[in-house]
Amino acid sequence: MPKSKALMPALVLALAALLAAPLGAFAHCEVPCGIYGDDNRFGDMQEDIATIEKAMKQIAELSAAAKINYNQLVRWINTKEIHATKLQDTVWQYFLTQRVKPVAKGDPAYQAYLDKLELLHHLSVYAMKAKQGIDLEVVKKLKDLVHQFQHAYQGKKK
Repeated sequence: MPKSKALMPALVLALAALLAAPLGAFAHCEVPCGIYGDDNRFGDMQEDIATIEKAMKQIAELSAAAKINYNQLVRWINTKEIHATKLQDTVWQYFLTQRVKPVAKGDPAYQAYLDKLELLHHLSVYAMKAKQGIDLEVVKKLKDLVHQFQHAYQGKKK
């Protein structure tokens, strides 16, 4: 059998595996179902930040070892990346596209709307910064931003 024919089953299998794999997990669908779990989303965001923090600490510890375990190091880096991306997805896919409704300029609620947008933008940027390094100050900022946004979003005073 020629080599090209022998490779065909493997290529078909690889293609089938790629097509069957999920393209990504989203915080919520975009069907206007009206079923939202805001408290769950805030819990997910806090869990993502806690995971980012643990990953950063593990990366620092593993990097300082006399004999670096590159397998574990890569796994913690990937975990940090995944949870920072999940945080961004929640900000973008759930809050920005579905939950924070646009408010017309001049409306009394316009400033509160702008405040929410600013906090969400900062959350997204700090999630990006979490991907770029292991600075635990970034984690503190993420925790603070989620807290501030939750209060602004739910209309509670600090």
